[in-house]
Amino acid sequence: MDLQAKRITVTGGAGFLGSHVVERLRAAGCENVFVARSREYDLRGEEGVRRLYDQARPELVIHLAAVVGGIGANRENPGRFFHDNLVMGAELMEQARRRGVEKFVAVGTVCAYPKFAPVPFREDDLWNGYPEETNAPYGLAKKMLLVQAQAYRQQYGFNAIYLLPVNLYGPRDSFDPAKSHVIPALIKKCVDAIDQGAQQIEVWGSGAATREFLYVADCAEGIVLAAERYDGDAPVNLGAGREIRIRELAERIADLTGFRGTIVWDASKPDGQPRRCLDVSRAEKEFGFRATTDFVAGLRETIRWYRAQCAASAAKGLSRSAP
Repeated sequence: MDLQAKRITVTGGAGFLGSHVVERLRAAGCENVFVARSREYDLRGEEGVRRLYDQARPELVIHLAAVVGGIGANRENPGRFFHDNLVMGAELMEQARRRGVEKFVAVGTVCAYPKFAPVPFREDDLWNGYPEETNAPYGLAKKMLLVQAQAYRQQYGFNAIYLLPVNLYGPRDSFDPAKSHVIPALIKKCVDAIDQGAQQIEVWGSGAATREFLYVADCAEGIVLAAERYDGDAPVNLGAGREIRIRELAERIADLTGFRGTIVWDASKPDGQPRRCLDVSRAEKEFGFRATTDFVAGLRETIRWYRAQCAASAAKGLSRSAP
């Protein structure tokens, strides 16, 4: 697909991943990119989706919008996370199919994998078990996009592809404690402790679980490459192909931020899925994607961005309080 010539709609295009995808598209010369913002379009119903498609008239849809959060948010909102993500994806793809959209890129989640999937996770193991309980409603709702994509391809010849990104990190991530995932949560804890002179931070779980992390700009590159080059019906992992134990991750972030205090582990809180690491060979084979960002370099850039946001916020607060 020649992306430069297409009218492209990106749901969630103002969000963490979406903003990087939009940047990558524009850097590739795509001039007709429509960013669907949640405050303007409620995509959980037919009316909002129809209005979006009436205005944007997309030839390519990249669906990134999601109601999502960390372990705590998933435990508190299982019904909402299931319903909103399921309905949003189903309606967006159905209306795209009815309108003759040329291609639909559905972006799922690593949470769709079974809790005890063999490591590294291979796409063929996606249905061999139930997801980890704390995020199963969210993971299953996003997994239905794959079912829908394959069913629509079979019955209608609709070109929908399904991608499975691993945990993302990088600039513009959410650092809100109620929503954040592990890397921004740890960065915030360490930076706040330094600023407040605290001698310890508390972290959920035992630290024994492992995770794989993909720098957000690398993920955006993978999504755009797939939109351009991949038209298959099989799901495709997007990841870096390496895992790190959460305890080691916390120690590394403490070191990079300069926090020298104690890390206290609250083992009464859940670890989530025991291990996460993807087999990323299919993405390289099918559309030439391979992650390139060094993990420590990516962490440094994320910390730098967060500190810049904190400084800007503090400066704004001082200017408002000035007589």
